[in-house]
Amino acid sequence: MKISHEVIIIGGGWSGVSAALAAKKAGADTALCERTDMLLGAGLVGGIMRNNGRFVAAEECIAMGCGDLFELTDSISRHRNIDFPGHRHASLYDVHLAEPAVRALLVKHGITLYMQKRITRAKHQDGRLLEVESDDGNIFQAGAFVDATGSSGPQGMCQRLGNGCASCIQRCPSFGPRVSIARLMGLPEYMTSRRQDIPGGAMSGSCKIYKETLAQSLREKLDAEGVVILPVPRNMVNHSKLDSKVCQQYALPEYAESLVLLDTGHAKLMTSYFPLEHLRQIPGLENARYADPLAGSKGNSMRLTATVPRDSTMLATGAQNLFVAGEKAGICVGHTEAIVTGALAGRNAALLSKKKPLTLIPGTLATGDFIAFSAINERGNPAVPGGYGLRASHTFAGSVYFERLKALGLYTTDKESIRNRVRQAGMEGAFLS
Repeated sequence: MKISHEVIIIGGGWSGVSAALAAKKAGADTALCERTDMLLGAGLVGGIMRNNGRFVAAEECIAMGCGDLFELTDSISRHRNIDFPGHRHASLYDVHLAEPAVRALLVKHGITLYMQKRITRAKHQDGRLLEVESDDGNIFQAGAFVDATGSSGPQGMCQRLGNGCASCIQRCPSFGPRVSIARLMGLPEYMTSRRQDIPGGAMSGSCKIYKETLAQSLREKLDAEGVVILPVPRNMVNHSKLDSKVCQQYALPEYAESLVLLDTGHAKLMTSYFPLEHLRQIPGLENARYADPLAGSKGNSMRLTATVPRDSTMLATGAQNLFVAGEKAGICVGHTEAIVTGALAGRNAALLSKKKPLTLIPGTLATGDFIAFSAINERGNPAVPGGYGLRASHTFAGSVYFERLKALGLYTTDKESIRNRVRQAGMEGAFLS
């Protein structure tokens, strides 16, 4: 069966749903194909928003008219304005409520959802993607596409670069492994190179523990304060593990010397993995059980393995009508980063399908500077002078980009100041038409 839309987004994580909303707001008949039975991908077990420079990005997006997902996560946050090591004024959304709320939002906007549609084939000519096909035989045609397939897994990648399949939220064994649309078109993809003397890729940075398995005193403190920090016995401290984390903003010494637990509905443990026999030796965790990944004693999912060269409109280099978002768009780590890149990719896919000029977010805004600064070119090098390319994680919350944000004077928690900056850039409400 052949199905046609003006814009088709492939991948229903935070970047994909953001792209779908932006494309629809730009007036395009929009559809989203998702490999599994749920949206959000890593967002199903994520939960951290508005920490550090992510506050700026969220408020810029709200002012530009592409902040629906930030307002949604604000509405289901269990805790707001909390601090934990290296991070300030964070919000923690409830991971159990997020997916149904996001799905309802997309349906409300008239976006067509094709669930359990794993795209495995593509037809293209002279850099133009003509159609894609799911493994159950549906053919999807569009004027423009967005590759939001992410960079997690598949199982073979986790085996080669990590500690094997960790049975994570991506559920590759049940729904099939991730397939890159850019790769189906023959476009180059690059892995992060920031892990010296270690093969590419990076390991997801947190595990989830069933709150019900914690001691009552810890549950009560998590519910009341949103964060619990427990010291790790000296013989269990492993600083070297920090180098493997995808989230370099959480690779501070405190995350090796302590267990940092955040309340996102689960107890979010800010480490890539921690042996269960050690975990249960820590007071209050005697009965702890991992919710995700199920192999949290041994490892986690591998990411940052499929970055695609692109320009600042999010158009993939070498393609005429394929845009990229999320971790396909750079070493861009986090929900906020996925939403930002997805919004621009989706809007420009819609504009291209209607033969209208594409949108660029000015570099005077944190979101515009981030998009330009995190891009790589066709040789895998930084696309702009001074960029870190594949050598560092780009995130508004920490690592090299947060330092840049502060150096540029763009970091503030003054909402009116952020809105004025958006207004001065001529971008207020820009995503609403």
